[in-house]
Amino acid sequence: MRWSIKPKPDAENVKALAQTLQIDPAIAQLLVQRGICSFEAAKKFFRPSLDELHDPYLMKDMDLAVNRIEKAIAQDENILVYGDYDVDGTTSVALVSSYLKTLYPHIATYIPDRYAEGYGVSYAGIDYAVDNEMTLIIALDCGVKAIEKVAYAKEKGVDFIICDHHRPGDLLPDAIAVLDPKREDCTYPYDELCGCGVGFKLISAIALSRKQNFEELYPYLDLVATAIGADIVPITGENRILAYWGLEVINTAPRAGFKAIIKQTKKKKFTITDVVFIIAPRINAAGRMKHGNHAVSLLVEEDHDIARNYATEIEQYNAARKEADALITKEALTQIKDNKEEDRKTTVVYKEDWHKGVIGIVASRLTETYYRPTLVFTKSGDMLAASARSVKGFDIYNALQECSSYIEQFGGHKYAAGLTLKEENYELFKSRFEEVVSRTCEERLLIPEVTIDMTIGLEDITPRFYRILKQFAPYGPGNMRPTFMTQKVIDTGYGKKVGADQTHLKLSVTQDSYIKPIGGIGFNLGDKHSIITNKKTFDIAYALDENEWNGEVSLQLRVKDIKPT
Repeated sequence: MRWSIKPKPDAENVKALAQTLQIDPAIAQLLVQRGICSFEAAKKFFRPSLDELHDPYLMKDMDLAVNRIEKAIAQDENILVYGDYDVDGTTSVALVSSYLKTLYPHIATYIPDRYAEGYGVSYAGIDYAVDNEMTLIIALDCGVKAIEKVAYAKEKGVDFIICDHHRPGDLLPDAIAVLDPKREDCTYPYDELCGCGVGFKLISAIALSRKQNFEELYPYLDLVATAIGADIVPITGENRILAYWGLEVINTAPRAGFKAIIKQTKKKKFTITDVVFIIAPRINAAGRMKHGNHAVSLLVEEDHDIARNYATEIEQYNAARKEADALITKEALTQIKDNKEEDRKTTVVYKEDWHKGVIGIVASRLTETYYRPTLVFTKSGDMLAASARSVKGFDIYNALQECSSYIEQFGGHKYAAGLTLKEENYELFKSRFEEVVSRTCEERLLIPEVTIDMTIGLEDITPRFYRILKQFAPYGPGNMRPTFMTQKVIDTGYGKKVGADQTHLKLSVTQDSYIKPIGGIGFNLGDKHSIITNKKTFDIAYALDENEWNGEVSLQLRVKDIKPT
């Protein structure tokens, strides 16, 4: 791995903040690195307040969206709440539909079938609205590029309100309102909301126009926090506030569906990481293995017994997803080796019977293995569909744009995207993608990077230091869990390879003989064992967390990398 140490911030700023807040200079340095340089900024960071959320009417077209919804309610129209089949989409649909149902009964939901319809707004979804006399579709987490489909709906007498957070194209759909903070002509103060976040701003605006108390919206924040975590948007600004309070809802008053999932685990308190790795995969599994409708049903259900049945069913989908993921990853790795493609700048693999629902996860796994921009293709109808994943610092969306002559359709973000192409264009696309990445991706970006916030000694790791550090959460892009480096440590002799296949490394380190040893675990670092043997000194990059064993809780190092001193 490439070790990259963040530059030290201005010493005077650090000293002043440490004095103002009466905190350790190391904590002050971490705050200044995050742009927090005053008492007021620190207060907003450590005590996120819902009062700091922006006025939803600052978002372009919000007044048009609210007026159209109120008109639909007044005229007794049927409204369809439409969303993508992933976590952001299904939580958005659950949020907006369940809120609107508190105002008005004629609300239906629609999640496109991943296999029959694909991503985003579909003609089948619009036809469903027409067949059921629905005259307004609220599209969530999709739609900003659905120009032809929105035009088709308009011909059929169906209006659209779009709530999206993806980058728009050169033209916007002819919808009643396009709510997207990434619109160039939108001056909303925060443009990193997820789709569910945009949906939350919509219901906030409706509540505001109806003079409802904001407290009535508080129970919906568990859905928003889950979408923020799952969609890997920056946990800064409004997202930090929404994630912070959404976690509070998950931990104190979760909806029936979340409660049912939580009961299947042994966790007492959920962090954003737990949401990402425990709740989100289960919600996602419905759309991956069966249909996203199952996830929406779980999330809107109020009866705890019925929610438990849904959660059990979704757990089975999740188990099937894990099995498919493991098998396809194994086949993809074999394909790369058989084709002798280990030395390419990209990973592009294809097999027609791979499960479309898990190719995104497989792409992530392959990126972890080879650390390069990756696409995993499968057959989807008469086309090939792919999930794309990138490496830190490389914009895969821009790279795909350069290959657009071979692509039928694509969309996504800097680090993750989806696309379809004709089978006869697969090899041409593969060559072009390799050429584009080889030309535009700096060599250093193809080496995994561990970004180190600061160098500290083991003596700096005290219970008080960790107690304040815990308050930096929720972590995520824009506010990652701090990574530290400690130099010239020695293993006490306890270090060993662990795990069924000896791939992990357990160790206990000290720095100078008088410092009390501290335990650590390095996942997938078993091959570094020789570096720590025979009292050799080594440098260690790690985050801090807690280890619970037999009811005892102790601090431990979550080791990211080790190198000889």
